[in-house]
Formats: sequence, C-alpha cells, structure tokens
Amino acid sequence: MTPIRTERLILRNWEERDRALFHRINSDERVMEFFPFRRSRAEADAKLDEFRTAIARDGYGWTAVEVAAGGACAGFVGLHDAEYLATSSARTFEIGWRLAPEFWGKGYVSEAARAWLAFGFETLGLAEIVSFAVCNNDRSTAVMERIGMRRDPSRDFDHPAVPDTHPQLKRHVFYALSRADWQRQRRAAS
Repeated sequence: MTPIRTERLILRNWEERDRALFHRINSDERVMEFFPFRRSRAEADAKLDEFRTAIARDGYGWTAVEVAAGGACAGFVGLHDAEYLATSSARTFEIGWRLAPEFWGKGYVSEAARAWLAFGFETLGLAEIVSFAVCNNDRSTAVMERIGMRRDPSRDFDHPAVPDTHPQLKRHVFYALSRADWQRQRRAAS
C-alpha cells in the first residue's frame, strides 16, 4: 500500500518493529475493555501477519498509525470488509480503530479515520462506511460522531463473534455515513 499522510500521522502497513506494540494493544485490559478476548504474543503476531498480508493485497485494511513526529506506532485505524454484516448485495465496509492508551485524547483516531473515509469514498467508491461498538463504549461512539457518522438504531445488532459467555458485550450500536452525506459535510466545512 502507498502510505497515507495526514497532518500528524502516517497510515502504513505493519513493520517488524510494530510487533511489541501490536501485542500490547491486543492484550491491554483498558484497550480491550469491550472485547471478549486478549491475545497472547503468538496470537498477536499471527494476526499482525494476517493484517499485513491483507493490506499488501488490497491496499487498505487495519493499518498501523505512525506518529510522524518521532515515528512511534500508536496502534491501528483502517477500513475492513465486514462480510458478516452484509445486508444486501453491496459489500459492507467498516471503519475501526485501536490505539495504545498513551495516545488517547490527542485526536489521532479522528484524524486517521477522516483520511480513511476519504480513501473509502474517493478511491474505493464506496456508497457507505459503517462502524459499530458495544453499546456503552462511549469513547468509540464519540469518535464516530466526531467524524460525521450517524447512529442508526434500526441496525443495532448482537455481534455474531461475541460468545454467549459475554452477554454484556454482544449488543452493538450501529453508525453509518453515506458518500452523499460525507460530500455534504466536506462542502460545508470548506
């Protein structure tokens, strides 16, 4: 993939030097508060390899977020083909993120997500991009709202990958942004 540069960030494919951070964000209790699993180092390494292969093949995915000043990897933000959510013949793309806690509250997720929205709508020609989170994950839903997404309660769902042993994590709220709404928001901001 060609790295995407924003004012403060570089969105790029994963590198070997990112493995420790990737494991940490996938095993940290604060980061993974709304997930039913924590990954071991071996599991995290395998998932990073899976992400890296998909990004190299597709040109997008759950990409590393590098802080341009200093080169630290903060976590990931990206677009993902959420096949299990498809409700029509159109593919469903979700935007998502996961950063290490020391990078929270700096606006990095919103900055990176806006770049991925532009990529999804302009480069991939998507009609809609969605996002979802456990119903009480206020940090993530606040980002969704900041980047212009709107809640659609009619599309809330019980996540199929969350086991019944974690009922408090099953119900997800659903947000979406259409290309037309995104274009209107961009025109209004200029």
